[in-house]
Amino acid sequence: MPPMPNRWKPNVTVSAIIERDGRFLLVEETTADGLRLNTPAGHLDPAETPVQACVREVMEETAYSFTPTALVGIYMNRFVRTRTGDDITYLRFAFTGELGLHHAHCHLDEGIVRSVWLTLDELKATAHLHRSPIVLESVQDYLAGQRHDIGMIHADASLFRPPMPTLPVSPQAATLDDVLAQIH
Repeated sequence: MPPMPNRWKPNVTVSAIIERDGRFLLVEETTADGLRLNTPAGHLDPAETPVQACVREVMEETAYSFTPTALVGIYMNRFVRTRTGDDITYLRFAFTGELGLHHAHCHLDEGIVRSVWLTLDELKATAHLHRSPIVLESVQDYLAGQRHDIGMIHADASLFRPPMPTLPVSPQAATLDDVLAQIH
């Protein structure tokens, strides 16, 4: 069998839309393009569900505990890095939920300068500093009441265990018809 060609795969990320008293929690972070604003966000790690990734990223970037309760939306955007010309597509799961305790003793991720609370007007006025157009779009979807059950995101148990080697197909069951014939 010939080797599989390289397939295009988007970078999967998560983010949290967190509102408190009419202000939204954002992070100011250092990027190759200078300081940017983003909702607490980051990449999905191996053996991690999108919900688990969101909890982890909020803690790492803001030092707040967070419990996702709803999916605001799933977003895609394309980004070309200014310095390298890398063409990257992101697939982002944006959640909202319950903000927990602030853990002041925790250090923030490398590159995170600080967390800030901004009103919608301040968020709109700083759109040119957003890490992605999804920042404002997802907040506006949140304000419009867009919520989806996080139970719609499923993770098979195989995600949490080492990969199993592929077993060769038995010559007695080489086709679907052969397999079905064996069980009947």
